[in-house]
Amino acid sequence: LQVKVPAGIDNGQQIRLAGQGEAGKNGGPYGDLYIVFRVRPSKDFTRRGQTIYTTVPISFAQATLGDEINVKTVYGDTKLKIPAGTQPNQKFTLKGKGVPSLSGGSTGDQVTTVEVVIPKSINEAQRKALLEF
Repeated sequence: LQVKVPAGIDNGQQIRLAGQGEAGKNGGPYGDLYIVFRVRPSKDFTRRGQTIYTTVPISFAQATLGDEINVKTVYGDTKLKIPAGTQPNQKFTLKGKGVPSLSGGSTGDQVTTVEVVIPKSINEAQRKALLEF
């Protein structure tokens, strides 16, 4: 038996396969088969409804000066423009990169939070440049 898992299925949801269950009594029709899904957690993403959440590290320089980075989505990598002056824990929304609706039509978004990584040690030239800043 092959089962097509619908895009957007969530943990605990079920589908019914009509006529795929056990044979009926005394030659009666086959029953239905219900499949309950258990979705394995991801190390990269968290899901709430149709929205996917992820966190990516960026450097102090990227946050200050701006950059374009690659961000992992469930559809593959995509580019994210980090504007100059980005703050720690700032959130960026990637439209349409979330989970599709089971009923069709809409697709959720991916919310990406940037985690600004501050260097634990810097050399004297870097220290001087920061002090002059």
